[in-house]
Amino acid sequence: MIKKILKSYDYTLIFSVFLLCVFGLVMVYSSSMISAVTRFNSDSAYFFNKQLIFVCIGAVAFLIAAVIPYRILLTKKLLKSIMFISVGLLLILFVYGHTAGNAKSWIKIAGFTMQPAEFVKLSVIIYLAAVYEKKQAYINNFKKAVMPPLFFTTIICGLIVIQPDLGTAMIIALIMMTMVFSSGMNWKSIIGLALLALLFLALISPLILLNSDRFITEERVSRFEGFTDPFGTEKDAGYHLANSLYAIGSGGITGLGLGNSVQKYGYLPESHTDFIMSIVAEELGIFGVLFVLSLLGVLIFKGFYIARKCEDAFGTLLAIGISSMIAIQAGINLGGMTGLIPITGVTLPFISYGGSSMLVLMISAGLLVNVSMFTNYREGYKSDAEKSVSKKREQNIQKPVQNKM
Repeated sequence: MIKKILKSYDYTLIFSVFLLCVFGLVMVYSSSMISAVTRFNSDSAYFFNKQLIFVCIGAVAFLIAAVIPYRILLTKKLLKSIMFISVGLLLILFVYGHTAGNAKSWIKIAGFTMQPAEFVKLSVIIYLAAVYEKKQAYINNFKKAVMPPLFFTTIICGLIVIQPDLGTAMIIALIMMTMVFSSGMNWKSIIGLALLALLFLALISPLILLNSDRFITEERVSRFEGFTDPFGTEKDAGYHLANSLYAIGSGGITGLGLGNSVQKYGYLPESHTDFIMSIVAEELGIFGVLFVLSLLGVLIFKGFYIARKCEDAFGTLLAIGISSMIAIQAGINLGGMTGLIPITGVTLPFISYGGSSMLVLMISAGLLVNVSMFTNYREGYKSDAEKSVSKKREQNIQKPVQNKM
């Protein structure tokens, strides 16, 4: 049995995750070494050492998530605890939250900062997957199946928007939309939800306008100005994007060489977080970029493939939620650093510096591997059972022939 379980693990998926983590550690060191010394008056390996700690903790969390059967998450008490803690952490931010980057999104614990919204992303995925599996028999019933989980998720998004952290709220909303679309609802229910969403936006628009000083801040307006004309506003609103594009352009095909970035010398302040891919492009060129995109592509593709193969609704929706989270987060980060969309402050999965993000991604990847293993194990068990039945049939056919002889 143990041998069959070990054979059922997707080692390509596991290898891709850890290769991304190792590459991310190398790039965190390369992109942050100057900033650590000049801005934080610390050792050049300051950010690398902190990220290494979270990668090691994340590796342990990954192994636990990959081994313990994923359906244990359907336990009522555990599911309620996950959601209660998630909402509780978001509420604690209003009292003990630490402000950074104009957002009260962090909690300081023993010298480390934790971002609850990162953990909430995974909690929402688990919650929606569990709820929609339970409600499969009446999935199109608006009152019982459609509205309650979406109403709860909307409240969570609202708590994150208030921080304000629009980037994370947008990711959760997009994950929710993907999971709803994949939940088994018919088109009539989906169109009905879309109309309700438009009505909701129309109702809250006056509230946003009345509180425009909070939601439509000068910083957010400047992000759009920088997005539309980065080089025309290079000294203020377009500073980050312009320098990101300089980094990408100077890297060319082969790059300037690992550690040889110019933009990390104070020109690109968030070089180890939001704009780490710009440094990858500058130092390693198009080949470095393709390497990262290929590994992320393997994770995302395999995640959706696992979802298609999985026979239970919870495993399917869990795989879809995790895969879409990685894809959406990567898409928003890459879109921001290339100027395709306004900058939102979203990090690149497994590559950017960030302890909370790394832990959540490693647990998520572990759950994805877990779903894959159990799916492969069930397929192997069915295959063995079919072979056994086929063998017995052959023996039964041969017996009368042997008796006649």
